[in-house]
Amino acid sequence: MTAARATPVTAAALPTRLAAGIVGGLVGGVMFGILMQMMDMIPMVAMLVGSKSVAVGWLVHLAISAFIGATYALIFARWATRLVPAALIGLGYGVVWWVLGALLIMPVKLGMDVFVFNKTAWQSLMGHLIYGLLLGVVYALVRPRLQHT
Repeated sequence: MTAARATPVTAAALPTRLAAGIVGGLVGGVMFGILMQMMDMIPMVAMLVGSKSVAVGWLVHLAISAFIGATYALIFARWATRLVPAALIGLGYGVVWWVLGALLIMPVKLGMDVFVFNKTAWQSLMGHLIYGLLLGVVYALVRPRLQHT
């Protein structure tokens, strides 16, 4: 098994990388959002900005998803040039954001206990893994197509 080769990243490619990351983040975010909607968790996301509206929750969730996708592109572009490494990196990044977002930032912002490992937390981990996988896969598939347009 060969290790994924690091590919040089030029500053000129930055808009392409960011666009691919945002697209990947939004695709993953829509799927994760559907799961969250089924669990009635979207209103909790809206509470991050002082609302309980499902529409506001979706907007906040998708904005966060796009931001995380863009940061994925900025941090991992060198290694996420092929499908399998991009997907594996995405899975790991999903776990990072599960810890940061679902277990730490969101509970702190909403005045809840942090690092609570209950059924909802484990469901959230599954959602973050799906998000990260889709982010990585879509990024790896979209980025080359954007470079050739």
